[in-house]
Amino acid sequence: MGSPSGPPFDPDDPDRERRERDTEPIPRYRPDDAPNPGPGPGMSDGPFLSDDVGYGVGPGQPGEGRSGRAWVGDPDQPPTISEEELAGLRADAQGMAPRRVLPLEDEPSSLVARYLFPTERYRGEWKRHWIHLTTPIIVGIAATFVLGYLSGFLAGQDVGALTTIAVLLWFAVMGWVAWRVADWWYDRFILTNKRVMVVNGIITRRVAMMPLTRVTDMKYEQSPTGRALNYGTFVLESAGQEQALREIKNLPNPNELYLRVVEEMYEPQAVEARLGKEADEAKADDGA
Repeated sequence: MGSPSGPPFDPDDPDRERRERDTEPIPRYRPDDAPNPGPGPGMSDGPFLSDDVGYGVGPGQPGEGRSGRAWVGDPDQPPTISEEELAGLRADAQGMAPRRVLPLEDEPSSLVARYLFPTERYRGEWKRHWIHLTTPIIVGIAATFVLGYLSGFLAGQDVGALTTIAVLLWFAVMGWVAWRVADWWYDRFILTNKRVMVVNGIITRRVAMMPLTRVTDMKYEQSPTGRALNYGTFVLESAGQEQALREIKNLPNPNELYLRVVEEMYEPQAVEARLGKEADEAKADDGA
């Protein structure tokens, strides 16, 4: 056996005593060395933790395992955890329940399915927030009141031609409102495991997409109204390239959507595992 490494012994070394003091072994408290002092200031008569058990102990002994800290006491009595401690695991510091990703449809709608290739995994689709219809709704309501009042006034003046024009104008405005509502209905934001897409248009269809691997930065913005009504604008960045898809306005649940996109970008295996587990649980429920 070789000699321990280190400098040769020098009795005149002024730092020798300090080094010897610093390298003295730290005494360990063993439960067999002293009786339990019982309750007292800062003491407890319950089980306690020891740092020097758990290494090399045999089966069935307290502290069995690899941990440097082991449970010393009655092995049949687990530690007591209060309801307050459990509450910290069930809620965050503000008392809110832990955030979870909301479930979505398992299959894409017929409107979206035609734009997905077979090996692509569908993650969800979203229509824009109803705030997107604010302008056509206000115009429709205003036109109904104004043209309704005008039609009644003209009917009393015995000018049938102007009354007819007012009614036709109201129908034209309502047709424009219906067109905008239909355009909102067919406008979808789509997320898959490969890309994000926006599909819109009724007669002329427009499909814009960006691969997730090309997204270098993503953010969403919420105005005070957006925070109150839960909608926002997403901005996607792709370095050094012309972008077919950069800004998507009035998307609902922006924080939920942001978490979904980021998880798909950085933790695709976790998404697959979670969705697989949910599918297995659904099959088990159906079998039961």
